[in-house]
Amino acid sequence: MTDTLDPENWDDFRASAHALLDACIDHLADARAHPWQPLPEETRQGYALSGEARGEAATARRLIDDMLPYGTGNTHPRFWGWVHGTGLASGLLSEMAAATINANCGGRDHGMIHVEHAVIDWARGIMGFPETASGVLVTGTSQATVIALATARQRALGPEVRHKGLSGRLTAYAGAGVHNATRKAIELLGIGADNLRRIPEDDSGLQIDALRAAIAEDRAAGATPFAIVGTAGSVDFGRFDDLNALADVARDEALWLHVDGAFGAWARLAEDPWRGLTDGIERADSLACDFHKWMYVPYDCGLCLIRDGAEHYAAFAARPAYLASHGEGLSGGDPWFCDFGTDLSRGARALKVWTAVESYGAAGFGAAITANCRAAARMGAAVTDAPAMALMAPVISNLCVFTADASLPAAAQSTLNKAIASALQLDGTAVFSTTEAGGITCLRAAITNHRTTPEDIDAAIAAVAARAQALSPHPSAQ
Repeated sequence: MTDTLDPENWDDFRASAHALLDACIDHLADARAHPWQPLPEETRQGYALSGEARGEAATARRLIDDMLPYGTGNTHPRFWGWVHGTGLASGLLSEMAAATINANCGGRDHGMIHVEHAVIDWARGIMGFPETASGVLVTGTSQATVIALATARQRALGPEVRHKGLSGRLTAYAGAGVHNATRKAIELLGIGADNLRRIPEDDSGLQIDALRAAIAEDRAAGATPFAIVGTAGSVDFGRFDDLNALADVARDEALWLHVDGAFGAWARLAEDPWRGLTDGIERADSLACDFHKWMYVPYDCGLCLIRDGAEHYAAFAARPAYLASHGEGLSGGDPWFCDFGTDLSRGARALKVWTAVESYGAAGFGAAITANCRAAARMGAAVTDAPAMALMAPVISNLCVFTADASLPAAAQSTLNKAIASALQLDGTAVFSTTEAGGITCLRAAITNHRTTPEDIDAAIAAVAARAQALSPHPSAQ
């Protein structure tokens, strides 16, 4: 054993690493053969660490045998559960390079900082934000929402909020179906979940008249309205708020407009009519979205864009003596990304996006996103054509929510849909998740999967019908 943690024999390490790389490529190339599967108890127990050194070769073998088979399964073409991105072959390239470089992207002057600037500039242009906009890559939309609303809070209360904390009662407004990330952000910022006003919504999104009324009511009660949160792609049904209408309200009421575009913002790259769903996003004060969802890059990689870079910087900048920048050398490279968020220690997330865009281009992503919307429409049509199934919400973008047997009482529908979801997951046929609609637990397909084919859609709906036939309390209804 040497006195370093580097391999004792680099040639042996090279052989082990090549074997692992080949196994990873095989896993992606044959993704259809690797659905989610339960983790055997023996394997789970084998993950325990004894602290004993076993060497890189043994570790590489364990990665192949004990790790690769037991992921979420979201690389599979029929994985539509929750809103999971499905990964890209380019991610293998970027993750190898990122691990080798091992750069801290909190700041300083090195290549990965400029790669992140390039990715943010590209996204800024796609979303129609001005050149004054700033951005930062984060773990995901949840963290991006905290950063955006913290900046909005400072606009409302002034820079002293960083020193003295909250004063008075701030209120924010969002549709009833807003993602829970917004509530968590409101709580973390000390505003309180009760001050997130949930505005009624329908299939067209948040109701504008109800929004204006709530703002007026809160002002009359002595509160300080400070932000509207619009949704571009709701997590339950794929709904889009009328972002231009929200921007008009924000302008009229002098409020911050934040858009939760976790996956739906990337409909911006799709063909019409889906691209049109994002109209108005360019008028937002801030946007939170994820590259690891509908841009398919490996986890994790989210984005926070803020229209006024000066406001963004003022909300987070803090440079103690040990982080002083001297303009030249490694300590240069201003602005530093640590001054635009909460993290000083940051990995090279941007490289996975840069590699993906370089590999496939905006047109390639647009085609994949469009295909996902068409797949959801195809699924919706198949549900409508099936004798017992029924859509529980319109198919607006890339989500399809339905029940397997609408002839049953509500409770029986819920029981059946949950049983079908579990059965199809366990046998490897397809992964649906569930959500609630009209008091019924429904099957939900969120299609952010570039590997999905029309044949996958047809086969999955046929499998749902077959399971419903087998599990329904009155099979003849099928």
